[in-house]
Amino acid sequence: MSGGLQHVSDDVTRCVHCGKPAAGPCARCHKPVCGDCCTLTEGGETIFAVCLECDRTGGRSLTPGWRWIFRGFLILLAMLAAFALLSLTLLRS
Repeated sequence: MSGGLQHVSDDVTRCVHCGKPAAGPCARCHKPVCGDCCTLTEGGETIFAVCLECDRTGGRSLTPGWRWIFRGFLILLAMLAAFALLSLTLLRS
């Protein structure tokens, strides 16, 4: 050992922006952020924290993510309806 000070890991998750202890992950990019480096989403029943970087790029709203989930659900329903139609036509012939 050289006699110098050594950093001992404190197992605390740090904010990706400033290095302070993180309060939780960003709701969009899931990077750890502290309370000073995030903004809270507006409206809705649940409040989400969004990091400043995502907020600057227009990511404060979580609506686009819900749209993709809704579209995927509609595609799944259309595929199930097509399968049911195909099954009925095959059974009748």
